Amino acid sequence: MRIFITGNRGQLGRELMRALSAHTVDGGDLPELDITDADTTRRRIEAARPDIVIHAAALTDTRLCEDDPDLAHRVNGLGTRNVAIACRDSGAALVYVSTNEVFDGLKGEPYVESDAPNPVNAYGRSKLEGEEQARALVDRHYIVRTAWLYGGGERDFPSKILAAASQQSEMTVVTDEIATPTLARDLAEAIARLVEIGVYGVYHFTNGGECSRFEWAREVLRLAGRSDVTVKPTTLAKYNAYPPKPPYTALRNEAGARLGITLRPWQDALAEHFAL
Repeated sequence: MRIFITGNRGQLGRELMRALSAHTVDGGDLPELDITDADTTRRRIEAARPDIVIHAAALTDTRLCEDDPDLAHRVNGLGTRNVAIACRDSGAALVYVSTNEVFDGLKGEPYVESDAPNPVNAYGRSKLEGEEQARALVDRHYIVRTAWLYGGGERDFPSKILAAASQQSEMTVVTDEIATPTLARDLAEAIARLVEIGVYGVYHFTNGGECSRFEWAREVLRLAGRSDVTVKPTTLAKYNAYPPKPPYTALRNEAGARLGITLRPWQDALAEHFAL
């Protein structure tokens, strides 16, 4: 297969390039590929002649999205529209990488692929807009929702926790924001298996299990050998979280599991991440 990856230098994009190396893989990222530029996006994708485009490029800074919802709309909504139109016109299938934050977090149990989205912040709304563009414009599409992606550098949650630990002896982390940490390498391998199987639809791919941000932070510090740092619990309300966060957005992988695609427990993935 010929595969083109948008955002191929991001944390997920790099892992996708590796996971799909048995195929003919090309990609683009800023500055040479700006998905908000429709003409550039069309020309770049058409030149690659892909069978599949994996759209991993996105604005994922939730605070910036909340501060500038128009920017979130341009990148995650209209940018996805540009990619989808290029796929439609070139005859390529589309994989759109979405997020747990399309849900409001009020269900009280893990979300399945058929649950109705209802985002509570600008990031979630913009990513849902991307889902809608993918559905409307490309018949052969995959929508892959994931959560709490890490494994790609200084901006992910484990890196932020360790950076804070290097400067202070205690930190406060919320106990009532719950989802599943997902290692970028594991997600990339799941997507690679999905496109090789070729069953279109909506998928929930996260590592197995669930935890709070508080539990995740404690495990990060334990694996890093930083038992000297104290983690104190708080709540989203007391923390005055900005932007607003959906409290419980664990995702249940039903569609992928039917194809034999499952991801290992989040604790195992995190332990391997620290062992590398």
